[in-house]
Amino acid sequence: MNINELVKEAHQMAIDKGWYEEPRTFGEIIALVHSELSEALEDFRAGRRINEIYYEGDKPCGIPIELADVVIRIFDTCGYYGIDLEEAIEEKMAYNAKRPKRHGGKKL
Repeated sequence: MNINELVKEAHQMAIDKGWYEEPRTFGEIIALVHSELSEALEDFRAGRRINEIYYEGDKPCGIPIELADVVIRIFDTCGYYGIDLEEAIEEKMAYNAKRPKRHGGKKL
């Protein structure tokens, strides 16, 4: 599957699971993406290994799973708003390739 096929699948799954029965704002959607990043951070703070996948019952958990949730939510967002994510990634990576080393002078 290419990126845009995954976008379409993630968004359709969100629709099928009832996540769009009520309108959502862009702010709400972005907050949900952020919440998945926060869950990854909480696993790290709890001492979980970065590449560890563990289970609570049959539910997969861990930093890799939370990062997958971030990507899935971003895919869903792009599907909802009709964003061609594959094109955007290709354009941004091409731009980044032309930037100087450690551009911007920031420490992080």
